[in-house]
This record gives sequence, C-alpha cells and structure tokens, in this order.
Amino acid sequence: MKLAVVGGGSTYTPELIDGFARLRDVLPIDELVLIDPAADRLELVGGLARRIFAKQGHPGTVTTTADLDAGVDGADAVLLQLRVGGQAARDRDETWPLECGCVGQETTGAGGLAKALRTVPVVLDIAERVRRSNPDAWIIDFTNPVGIVTRALLTAGHKAVGLCNVAIGFQRKFAKLLEVSPGEVHLDHVGLNHLTWELGVRLGGPDGTDALPKLLSEHGDAVADDLHMPRTLVDRLGVVPSYYLRYYYAHDEVVRAQRQKPTRAAEVAALEKQLLEMYADPALDTKPELLSRRGGAYYSEAAVDLAASLLREGGSAHQAVNTLNNGTLPFLPDDAVIETQARIDRDGAHPLPVPALDPQFTGLIAHVTAYEDLALGAALHGGRDRVFKALLAHPLIGQIEYAEQLTDQLLAHNKEHLAWA
Repeated sequence: MKLAVVGGGSTYTPELIDGFARLRDVLPIDELVLIDPAADRLELVGGLARRIFAKQGHPGTVTTTADLDAGVDGADAVLLQLRVGGQAARDRDETWPLECGCVGQETTGAGGLAKALRTVPVVLDIAERVRRSNPDAWIIDFTNPVGIVTRALLTAGHKAVGLCNVAIGFQRKFAKLLEVSPGEVHLDHVGLNHLTWELGVRLGGPDGTDALPKLLSEHGDAVADDLHMPRTLVDRLGVVPSYYLRYYYAHDEVVRAQRQKPTRAAEVAALEKQLLEMYADPALDTKPELLSRRGGAYYSEAAVDLAASLLREGGSAHQAVNTLNNGTLPFLPDDAVIETQARIDRDGAHPLPVPALDPQFTGLIAHVTAYEDLALGAALHGGRDRVFKALLAHPLIGQIEYAEQLTDQLLAHNKEHLAWA
C-alpha cells in the first residue's frame, strides 16, 4: 500500500507519522511519500519520519520529493495538508478582519474566505494530477477550510472525503470523563465543518445508551471550560457545541481578546522554529512533546482510521467526516457538504441518519451553507463582486460597510495568490 502526503514538510507531519507507525496493523503501509516544495523543511521532517518508523519497527519506507506527479504516482490514497501562503498568509488572515471589528480566524469569516480563495484552485490542480496518475486513488482532505475544499473536490468529481479532528477530540475527552474506552463512545455529531454540535454521546454504538445527560450533569464544568463557554449556555442548549461556535456565540468577546494578544499564526511560527531545530537532531526518533502545542490533536488516529476503512478489503467503520449531504439534512441541497457520522467503506462515506434538528441549529447551518456556496463560486471564478457577496452573506459579517472594507482588504493582502485580483 502506498500513501502520499501533500504538504509533507509540515512541522505537524511527525504526528501523522507516529500514528502510522503505532497503528501499522490497522493500516499496513509499504511506502509513504512526503511531498513538499520546501526542500529544507522536507528533509528535516523526512529524516525524523524515517527514524520514527525505524524506532517502532515499521517495515515501510519513507521517501521525500518535491515532484508532485512522481510522488502521487501509484498512490492508493493522497492526504492533503497544505497551507497556501504559509503562516505569513495565516497571520494576515487573522489580523486585517479585526480592523473592521470582525473575528480574525483562518477557517471562518473573512480570513476563512481568503484561505478558501487561495486554496481551492491549488487543491483542484493537485487532485486533477492525482486523477490522471491513478483515478482510483482516494483523496483525504485535511486542508482548511475543509468543508469548502471538500465540496470543491466532490463537485469536480474526485474521490474525496474531508477530515477534521474536532469529533475525535471530543470522543477522546468524553471517554476520559466517563471512564470508558474511546472505542465505546459514538457521537451524534452533526453540522458543517467547524460548525458542529454533539447531540448525543452514545455508549456502544449508534443505538447505544445516550450518556450526554450524565456527561453534562456530572462533568458540565469541565466540558464548558474546555469550550471556553459558560456552563449555563451548555446546559441551556442541552448539547455540546464545537469550540468554533465561540466565534458565533461570543463574537465580540473573541474580537476583544484577539486584539490584545499575538495571532495564533505568530504562536505557531515560533513553535515551528523550535520544532525544526529539534527535528534536525539525528538522535531524535520520537515526536517531541512540544508538538502537542502545534494543534490538530488525534489527527493521526483519525487519518489512519479513515484510510483503513477506505482502502482495506472488508474495512468498514463509523467516523465523523465531511461528505455530500444527499438528503441527510433535508433543509440543505444534496450537493452541500456536511460534517456528520458516516459508515466508511471502500465505496466512500455513507452518512448515518440524523434526527430532526432544532431551528436554532438548522438556521445557522443553512446560513453558513449559503455562504460556502458563494465562497466556492468566488474561489472557482474570481471577481470582486463574488467576494463581496460571499462576505455579505456570512453571518459573522453581514453588513454592507464591513463587506466592502473586507473585500478591499482581502484582495490587497492576497494579490500574489489570486491571478484575477
């Protein structure tokens, strides 16, 4: 089995490598190819990856290349974890929206749109080259904004599934609080990427006993603290919102906090410098503890589980993924991409039934889906008017004055990445 990772020079890649090494019985990889144009970073990460495989006795080989076509040739699955423009572009995404009093974030609001515009064309080009090389290969997208990027891939007819670590993070945390193994916890996870709620926490599978009331009653303070939201809100909702809902439920509070501290991009850039220095040490053969501060917890386990279900004969499992709606949420069009629990097998993702949702959830989901539709149109076709309409439609913006200012800022800060701008 051959897997390729586009963006393999990321400082986060050793987390993925560690998962592949530890879970080699779940996903037996013969060859892992790390692909990245940044040769200096790629060799540091590749060297550590080989040492991790050797340390854990993994028989597979790790190779590195800057040649995308050569790297994906013959791959059974291609994982996308790229960042167009690097941390510098992310830093800008998290900064200029604040000038209008809007949240600065790389996956939602104006910053999220900027990232989508930069990313979608690049991802589609990569996917087309994968398809020419191996039309049967699966594309697993971990590149943000995952919902919009996955929709672009699926709309273009690619074999793709989007992956986020929010659900698996909740699964692990809830299992610890409930003192059960993670495998016993099945989440009723539903919504859009970075706009999800846990409607139930079932023990033993989709039809198991719902432990959410017990979780909130006995551990509500811990759950709320982890979300950085008031316990009273969680109790009143009766569900567990993703921590990304803070941008909607406490927008102005978040903006005030963001204006008073360095951007997350600046924090990550400092971490990356330290990590690369560590990776250069030929004696290092395990992922360093510092990597846990980089973000993306449990991504490796989620990626291994998804790839194993998609690629192994007879493989099938339930997992929260981003895939086509196809009637799962009846208030959305079939071609919308939702994030929900699905049965995963070699034919792809098959969403599980979802109970009727409360209007407070359906309204926001529908609103953001409409924005994502406009955002994808802007990413595919360009044009200032398309950017403006997407910003005006976003529930975190929604005012003419802000949409005009943010459009100008977005285009000014992204000219080098947008050929039409």
